[in-house]
Amino acid sequence: MCGALSVVAMTTVVLVSGGGAVSPFTAPDSAAKTGLAAGNSLTFLRQGLVNAGHRVFTAPARLGPGTVIDDTGWQGFSDVPEVLPAETTIDSVGTIDAAGESLALFLGYLAAEHGVTELALVGHSMGGLFSRAALHRLRASQTVAPDVTRLVTVGTPWTGALLGDFVTGAISLEDAGGDETTERILTEARAYAESNSRGAAEQVAVGYLAGSDGWNERHAGDLGGIPVTIIAGDRLRERTEPPALWPHDGLVATRSASAADVSTTVLPHAERHVLDDVHSIFFAEILGLPWDRALTWDPRVLAIVAEAVGEEA
Repeated sequence: MCGALSVVAMTTVVLVSGGGAVSPFTAPDSAAKTGLAAGNSLTFLRQGLVNAGHRVFTAPARLGPGTVIDDTGWQGFSDVPEVLPAETTIDSVGTIDAAGESLALFLGYLAAEHGVTELALVGHSMGGLFSRAALHRLRASQTVAPDVTRLVTVGTPWTGALLGDFVTGAISLEDAGGDETTERILTEARAYAESNSRGAAEQVAVGYLAGSDGWNERHAGDLGGIPVTIIAGDRLRERTEPPALWPHDGLVATRSASAADVSTTVLPHAERHVLDDVHSIFFAEILGLPWDRALTWDPRVLAIVAEAVGEEA
């Protein structure tokens, strides 16, 4: 699937999928036996990091509360070797903080059952926000969990996603400027949110995340001492205005995915990368692109992630 990469030292890595994603629990030596081993968001990154010699776990996630047994949807999986309890499983269409609480409990599980003492978090899409919410939860509680030494976000909507901003009225169809692909994405995003969201759509919006009293500022201090690597895509760049929409990766504006408007009190340490990719293989399929032009399946992204988690914190 992907070639071996050189590594500074073995690191324990936890991969976190995003909003609306379904991912099985995977351990370094076990994953779903049928279909995509770690789900359609994380399989390529997981295998590449395993090949590089890292100890990789995938946080379980599903649409709604419960456990992850399989994913019968597009590019899904089955034959999961181990099913974790619902309380350690992320509800990927629920609120950010609820997902963070489940992720925090999952990290506690890794400490108790797998002896993990420190790790790097790699979050795709809302998985980056879920990771930050878990950090906030752990710092505010007495939960026994590994130390988080690094955070990598891939296509994370730091200040909003197209779905949330369109649903809440922060951007409009007129902002698409007649681009048929973007208009289709916005229209279908609204329909998806109405059918599936349990809070995620309304929260992954600039009105909720940004501003002096927004979610980001309420979580100031959580990333202190934690180096952050940020990876964004800008494949759709037919226009430049408004920056809340253009350019974008199909789901997240590049400015948001780059955390360009996040204050240094929230994000004190950041290294940024922008690649000509779409958000995921789902968007690659929509646009008729090869999967390696998706952030989740691009060898260049894998190389950046491997280098980031392989560095000494």
